[in-house]
Amino acid sequence: MNKMIIDTTHLKGRINRDLYGHFSEHLGRCIYEGLWVGTDSAIPNIRGFRKDVLEALQKIKVPTLRWPGGCFADEYHWMDGIGPKEKRKKMINTNWGGVIETNEFGTHEFLDLCELLECDAYICGNVGSGTVREMSEWVEYMTFAGESPMANLRRANGRDKPWKVPYFGVGNENWGGGGNMRPEFYADLYRQYQTFVRKYDGNSIYKIAGGAPGDDKNWTEVLMANAAKYMDGLSLHYYTMPGDWTYKGLAVDFPVSEWALVMKRSLYMETLINEHGTIMDKYDPAKRVGLILDEWGTWYEVEKGTNPGFLYQQNTIRDALVAGIHLNIFNNHCDRVRMANIAQVANVLQAPILTRGAEMILTPTYHVFDMYSVHQNAELVESRIECAGYGTEKEAALAAEIPCISGSVSTKDGYLNVSLCNLDHANAHEIECEFFGRTATASATTVIGRVLTGDAIDSRNTFEKPSTIIPKPFTDFSWTDGKLKVKLPARSVVTLLIKN
Repeated sequence: MNKMIIDTTHLKGRINRDLYGHFSEHLGRCIYEGLWVGTDSAIPNIRGFRKDVLEALQKIKVPTLRWPGGCFADEYHWMDGIGPKEKRKKMINTNWGGVIETNEFGTHEFLDLCELLECDAYICGNVGSGTVREMSEWVEYMTFAGESPMANLRRANGRDKPWKVPYFGVGNENWGGGGNMRPEFYADLYRQYQTFVRKYDGNSIYKIAGGAPGDDKNWTEVLMANAAKYMDGLSLHYYTMPGDWTYKGLAVDFPVSEWALVMKRSLYMETLINEHGTIMDKYDPAKRVGLILDEWGTWYEVEKGTNPGFLYQQNTIRDALVAGIHLNIFNNHCDRVRMANIAQVANVLQAPILTRGAEMILTPTYHVFDMYSVHQNAELVESRIECAGYGTEKEAALAAEIPCISGSVSTKDGYLNVSLCNLDHANAHEIECEFFGRTATASATTVIGRVLTGDAIDSRNTFEKPSTIIPKPFTDFSWTDGKLKVKLPARSVVTLLIKN
């Protein structure tokens, strides 16, 4: 019998709502067509933002939005994106498809979007091709209330009151597209640049240093050794794919072996957090510096017939499991992980939202974020899962290395929130939840369940059939001797709200 031990007497800290953050880059159709259509568009919009997308993002309580990149950030010069739109400088987006970037969407538009979503802005500054002065003046432009050249320029562009910018990243992937730097060189640059990211007028900025790609532990070691006291957070990027950078695997019509690889590599996120966290503990035992997973998600070959530089891919029930696994891991490591941002919010990689002209669909990944929103700012509850691997050697040679169930537990507003993922592509699994510290009897306990699953391993929502995969009420559980037995369908995500 698979078992989950839940100790409600042991709370392990707050699950920062920012673990449920998102990422928006000037890449493909993420910004233009995904978020922004302009005020003259026939598509219903609010101040130029798609009304349907706004409402969908408000529903899942997006807490934080990262912008303008990504790789784009280290070629972005913010003054190109302010002032009258017809006078803004056009540029070539050399990173993503070689298309013309009009800069119609700039600082004012992004921060207006954050206000509409009631979410926190996470700005990523340009270290790769920018200057200290450029970064310093951007922060002044956005956040200074007094009399200064940049504050006056903001006012001239129609915004008197400064914005709140809670998060600022000093560069992006500076080990690669952000400058091909050595960690020692970037550590010194970070120390220099962050000095001039000023905290004006009570705007407290959480400064995030550019961290490692995947398992590059030396980068983390050098950054923590040389710059830890100057940072509030250190980023880490990790993408899940069944192949490699030469062949990334398929988003649909994939074999079972690719399902198994994606499950295994999603679970590897926990290894990365533990390994990088151990290095961080050496220099920061109090865990003051947060680990920031500001790029994560699946990365497959693009959909046929689309621009390969736009990174457009479909999103299936497999991606829903990837999202659930990651969010469970982030929840369970909330002592060190302070923010995470899935890549990306619309039309790019593991997008919660896909658009086509005036049409919009919500992907399985979106629905997992909706189901898991109960964990935002909840208290993590001690839990442990004991389960076997799944499948047969014929179905998946890696199955013995893959636990069949992933989960996390929190408490908020009088409920225990239990989230469970059945990673098995083919078989249902029963799990027994045993509670310590609860005094309520089963007969007096209210349980509200939701389930997300699909009929096939690549089940997905399409513009023709947008509701193939949606959360449904879940009641396949029973109480026996104070223990809750839950039967999880194959390839499913389940969330149970149990009244305390």
